[in-house]
Amino acid sequence: MQIKLVNKNQGIYIFQLDENNYIKFCPERGGVITNWVANNNEILYFDEKRFMDRTKSIRGGIPILFPICGNLNISNSLFGKNYLQLPQHGFARDLQWQYSLNKKEKSLFLCLNDCEITRKYYPFNFEVRIEVTLKINCLEFDIFIQNKTNIEMPINFGLHPYFNISDFKNLDFLDSPLNCQDQKRNILSNTFEDLKNIHNGIDLLMYSSGKSSFRDMILKRQVTLNHPYPFDLAVIWSNPPRQMICLEPWTSPRNSLFDGLRRILIPPNASQNFDASIHINSFK
Repeated sequence: MQIKLVNKNQGIYIFQLDENNYIKFCPERGGVITNWVANNNEILYFDEKRFMDRTKSIRGGIPILFPICGNLNISNSLFGKNYLQLPQHGFARDLQWQYSLNKKEKSLFLCLNDCEITRKYYPFNFEVRIEVTLKINCLEFDIFIQNKTNIEMPINFGLHPYFNISDFKNLDFLDSPLNCQDQKRNILSNTFEDLKNIHNGIDLLMYSSGKSSFRDMILKRQVTLNHPYPFDLAVIWSNPPRQMICLEPWTSPRNSLFDGLRRILIPPNASQNFDASIHINSFK
């Protein structure tokens, strides 16, 4: 196992098991995993043209959401007039992350610490450390978040994977609960009725059992996301005409740092752990 720089201009590195199983990631653009190839199949959707325009947000790969998921429905900062309002999905996906390799465990460490930029938005000293373990047809994420201050630190955390698909009409969603929150209209809705509109664009949040999955009947591929409590919220998001679907694990819904719904409070000088994994299975 080794890490190599493969695109100097874009700052993209490769971490691989072998020629047919690897991930690419960009430390300076939020530690985002840009590509995942499993058994020579491109699992993730990635808009490389948009990625090259640094004035635009990334569309594709696996962005990291911290310290909020979604946005906050307030006009000012939660932390007083001396702080800026947190941007959509927080600041982690826009900052430079550090990285290192654990050769024995065949894993990659991504690390973000508070800095001058984060303290403009968020009055806490912290460390976010994500261990990414690459296996055949599997990515595992072990997330460690440490509060290094002497007061409680409120957080949300999420991953935002974009998956390649053949076409929206070929998808079959599994393990979804009957009801969901339509985040576009902010109403409680029927999951299966809403999924019929996936080709028009959907944004659904669900309280899952800790397992979410879908099948692509043309690619003959099932994607299964395991994300146990308190990482068990699932968001399904589509952005047509892009041929992709996002299936995202979140700890908390939008606005939870403000309204308190499932907000996570890390005690002073303590830490919080989450874990998730993505499995790829082929079928006939």
